[in-house]
Amino acid sequence: MNASPTPTPTPTVTPRIGSRRWPDSQGDARIPAWVYSDPAIFKREMEVFYNGPTWNFVGLECEIPAAGNYKRSWVGTRSVIMVRDEDGSVNVVENRCAHRGSSLCWTDKGTVSSFTCPYHHWNYDLKGNLQGLPFLRGAMGKGGMPRDFNKSEHGLHKLRVTVHNGIVWATYGEDTPDLETYLGDEILAVLNRATGRAPLRLLGYNRQLLPCNWKLYTENSRDPYHATLLHSFFVTFGLLRTDTAFKAIPTLGGRHGIMASTYSAATASTHNEVTKELASLKSDLALEDMQVVRPVDEFGDSSMINFSVLPSVFFQQHGNSLAIRHVIPKTESSTELSWTHYGFADDDEVMHNRRLKQANLMGPSGYVAIDDSEILAQLQPITASAPEAVQVVEMGGRDFTPQETMVTETLIRNFYRYYREQMGL
Repeated sequence: MNASPTPTPTPTVTPRIGSRRWPDSQGDARIPAWVYSDPAIFKREMEVFYNGPTWNFVGLECEIPAAGNYKRSWVGTRSVIMVRDEDGSVNVVENRCAHRGSSLCWTDKGTVSSFTCPYHHWNYDLKGNLQGLPFLRGAMGKGGMPRDFNKSEHGLHKLRVTVHNGIVWATYGEDTPDLETYLGDEILAVLNRATGRAPLRLLGYNRQLLPCNWKLYTENSRDPYHATLLHSFFVTFGLLRTDTAFKAIPTLGGRHGIMASTYSAATASTHNEVTKELASLKSDLALEDMQVVRPVDEFGDSSMINFSVLPSVFFQQHGNSLAIRHVIPKTESSTELSWTHYGFADDDEVMHNRRLKQANLMGPSGYVAIDDSEILAQLQPITASAPEAVQVVEMGGRDFTPQETMVTETLIRNFYRYYREQMGL
């Protein structure tokens, strides 16, 4: 039998969105400003990164300890409900009635025995299955649903769910790999460090609406270069310094990123040739309670490790302040940032109070985070006004390797390398 002829390979054609093309010069070391303001790009991002084969942070298991406890959350622009089932499991369903699309839950948290749509009173169990609806068979012999209407086919949209160390993740993708594979070994290791010691304890929330594109905040959270230039509190009190050991580690081709710094109380107030260059160093700045900026080494490695998990979450360790920043895109020019502060169930009162004090570094009016909010608010309208402009991200070179310096933009370059692959740009 004669062998079949080898088929001619089909040429690979990179898809484009409208007329948009990424700058050819320097590739991923350049960012076109239109990625921050183009509605078509934003719509495609929601499909690719939030509604596709990705794992999204939804909440903490300790937020819903009892059956019927729920929390309203978001996956991209879609509202979802995280709820504790009667069997103890955690379900995540869309906050959208299967009938006419009304929201079921209008409050962020609560307790229910079932979900009832306020519009037409369709009722769902805690798994999202349709249990009943008014006038199924009509009234006075008239109206009602067709005889072949099947309630089992009209439940709420259910997301796949996994829980790891008390953190609830959900995905729309049927083909999304398991969470461990999606995170990769390096992120899994730092995630276990940040959340694996004991059951988590909820400390509180901050929320703010940032008038900027979600990627501007994603860049900011992967940008160590700005940290000691913009944030006076970091450098003045030695929480983060350019002259200490630091690692910027992109993972899985830029999907995720790790920033690991070293804190030492002995060097926190040292002045040298590096600190002399920092206009953000305020030698006369003082606090009434220095415990806000005097962390203890609770993990035994003298490290502060912050890391991003695409698409929606940034895990923060600033001193003993532990928080999960949930990045929630609203429009191409608006992003909600939801902070969930946590500790561990076995924290003593001293550590609990220390975490609460140091949480003042972050949040909408935090000593540190307020700087980012102001910069990003100013940046968005400028990028929108000049969509054909090009941003430069060459600090630390043009390559994609891990680097042991804060003076680098390698994590941003890696993010956009991955972003372009997924978006076809």
